[in-house]
Amino acid sequence: MKVRFLLLILLIYNTFSYAQASTFALAENYFRNNEFKKAAQLYKQLVDKSPYNTTYLQRLISSYHEINQFETAEKLLADKLKNRPNLAPLYVILGYNYEKKQDTVNANVNYKKAINGIIKNPGYGGSIADLLRGYNKLDLAIKAYKKASEINKNANYGFQIARIYGEKGDFEFMFNEYINYLDKNDSYLNFVKRNVARYITDDSEDENNILFKKALLRKSAKNPKDVWNDLLSWLFIKQKDYSKAFIQNKALYQRNNDRLAGIYQLGEIAFENSDYETAKKAFDFTIANTSYQRDKFNAILMNLHIAVATKDPEVAQKFKAVFDEFGINRNTFPIQVAYADYLTFQKNQPEQAKKVLETALPFATNKFQKARVKLKLADVLVYQNIFNKALIYYSQIQTQLKNHELGQLARYKVAQTSYFKDDFKWAKAQLKVLKGSATQLIANDAADLFLVISDNEPKDSIPSGLKAYAKADLLSYQNKNEEALTILDSILKNYKGQSIEDEALFKQASLYVKKELFDNALQNYEAIIALDPQGILADDAYYRIAEIYANKLNDIEKAKEYYQKIIFEYPSSIYLVDARKKYRKLRGDTI
Repeated sequence: MKVRFLLLILLIYNTFSYAQASTFALAENYFRNNEFKKAAQLYKQLVDKSPYNTTYLQRLISSYHEINQFETAEKLLADKLKNRPNLAPLYVILGYNYEKKQDTVNANVNYKKAINGIIKNPGYGGSIADLLRGYNKLDLAIKAYKKASEINKNANYGFQIARIYGEKGDFEFMFNEYINYLDKNDSYLNFVKRNVARYITDDSEDENNILFKKALLRKSAKNPKDVWNDLLSWLFIKQKDYSKAFIQNKALYQRNNDRLAGIYQLGEIAFENSDYETAKKAFDFTIANTSYQRDKFNAILMNLHIAVATKDPEVAQKFKAVFDEFGINRNTFPIQVAYADYLTFQKNQPEQAKKVLETALPFATNKFQKARVKLKLADVLVYQNIFNKALIYYSQIQTQLKNHELGQLARYKVAQTSYFKDDFKWAKAQLKVLKGSATQLIANDAADLFLVISDNEPKDSIPSGLKAYAKADLLSYQNKNEEALTILDSILKNYKGQSIEDEALFKQASLYVKKELFDNALQNYEAIIALDPQGILADDAYYRIAEIYANKLNDIEKAKEYYQKIIFEYPSSIYLVDARKKYRKLRGDTI
């Protein structure tokens, strides 16, 4: 009998709750569609059933405001406060009702009553502040949150206060609040990073970056903690100041040896951004301090990548020294694969590279490592113009590791190899799939190659220069730069005025830079701009001209001129932030 009774009560409650939810949904629909009279009638029903539900009451009052029934709203609120004078959030709603009537005196009186009500009942602090924020009374909302925090020392409204300061544009106060919020509980570190990231850029001279850095340094001086070094490192990485980030990470490591992984990760980021000096410091530090074989050999491998990237004349000896010290085994497996790449693309010794890969294959301990060997072997075959065999290897990896990054890379290699052998239709089919790749780098490369093919495919059997361009691209891949330049010259003569012209100029310019023929490269980039100042490659050309003047020819004034072109004429360029930062640095701006 008791069970039946309880089930009956539960059924009645659920039916009642469902009815209320349906009524509220309908009222909300009327409100959104500006049918405020109908909305008010429904909200009134809900308030009659739940007299002190703030959500229903606030929506009812808002509906009254829209139909100019301010006196009705005032009477309703006054009656409720007469019955429950300690229900402080209602004073906010009443205050706003007076404000809508342009009675600022009574509005402020009621806002003050609401905030003073927090003293009697601190539990109302959050809801009062939320109501004030909802009515755009931001300073009063901050005051309410701070009052609640003063009375209840366990409450932490730092995030809410910081968010309001952000809405007000008071960024210095906002950063201070986020830092104070974190000071109370450093488990909120990632949460604070996510919110601060909305306001800072990768420009170290941006005003917000400076304000955030100053706030961190002040807090660090007063109350030293690991979390401040962590945030400083994060800020410096955002700003691409990797050497400063390395200093912060070393300070963290001195206090906590578990922080070594962060130093290695910083090395990878610095390497990807061509800061090879900081990258090498990070990897050397990892090698000297790690207790794990895997981390040690990964860092050794990255140092060898740096040697190759910087054209270290002793890179071959460095590979040999690693193998002499550590042997040819599982530990050095990834280094063997990298050595095969070096032999092929830097030393033009593809047959020797194949032998290295054949030796490495037995040390592959899983399908991913085996795929890496096959992938590199296929790269060597493409280097040798053995396309069909390379495609077999790439296709095997693509099938076996379909959803893995290696599988996606293999699909891109299938497309690229098909493009090299003039099978443009198949290449496009693969690239179309890859444009949506989860791996951004592969997706970008796929999109770029797709555009090259789409924009320049022969139409109605009329030659477009794409076959010749693909041949030049292959020769560039094989480091046969002189031959590639000769073909690009012929494209520029034979297909002048066609869509392939700017692509050929751009490709040729990149090869001139490799050969340090900077004047030739500059001429090509200028020619691209002259062809179409608003073309897809125009901002790329401006940026590369600026980089040549800044980093190769040491002509600061010219570099500034071209960085400035991007800043003022290409506001949507991906180079905008970097150009602004470099321009300011060359101008000699100081913080």
